[in-house]
Amino acid sequence: MSNDELDLFKEMMADIAPIKQDTVLIQQKHQVSEAQLARRLAAQTLANSNIDYLSLDHAKMVKPDDMIEFKRDGVQLAVFKKMRQGKYDIHARLDLHKKTLSQARDELLTFLKQAQRLDIRTVMIIHGKGERTNPPALMKSYITTWLEQISDVLCFHSAQRQHGGTGALYVMIKKSAEKKQQTRDRHLNHRES
Repeated sequence: MSNDELDLFKEMMADIAPIKQDTVLIQQKHQVSEAQLARRLAAQTLANSNIDYLSLDHAKMVKPDDMIEFKRDGVQLAVFKKMRQGKYDIHARLDLHKKTLSQARDELLTFLKQAQRLDIRTVMIIHGKGERTNPPALMKSYITTWLEQISDVLCFHSAQRQHGGTGALYVMIKKSAEKKQQTRDRHLNHRES
């Protein structure tokens, strides 16, 4: 830059005040709320679950005809899509019609524990739409809230119409720790032979 250009630049910038910055802004990581911490602590595996962590006092309310879907991070989209479309075989069903919330909570945990122990990965839970309950969709709301809290539940979605539609859910659960170990051992033995 020549002296003439520098002088011209200084002249053009004469009425501009420089910005003083004495602090450096560091972007903070997302702060986890107390409610999120409580949900993390509440999310338990089926193997060591205590039924009391599934609250009978509060649920995220849904409507009778709402399509329900939930997927944990790490579940492949293709797997979720196949489950959502009802393309996995259903080897176990739990019907919660005419059950109280307390009975439904007990039966849900027992059912999911047994399915996991038997290495049944995809199940169906029939909760009904709850069109005649007060408030509407009470059982449906609690079931979806509870399933989100159980860390061994990988994903769930409202069923296809022929399987009950918005009155039922396809649910995919994790393999049990024992089954995971058996798979590891089988693959390890296969590589060694």
